[in-house]
Amino acid sequence: MKKLTTALLAITFLISTAGMGLAASAKCTVTAIDANNVTMDCGNKAKKLKVGDTLKVKTVKKQAVEGC
Repeated sequence: MKKLTTALLAITFLISTAGMGLAASAKCTVTAIDANNVTMDCGNKAKKLKVGDTLKVKTVKKQAVEGC
C-alpha cells in the first residue's frame, strides 16, 4: 500500500509539472507603441505564439556610464 501511494504521488507530481516546460520563447524587437498597445517583431519565431497568449516581457537594463 505504501509503495502504491508513493508511486501515485510521484506520477501526480510529474504530470502537474510537465506543462511548465512547454512555454514558447522568442527574442523580439519593439516596432511601435500606441497608448497601451505594443507591437513587436519576432521574425519567424512568431509561429510559436497564438492570439490571446499571455506573455512575460523582460526589458534590457541600461548600465550607468562611470568615469572621472
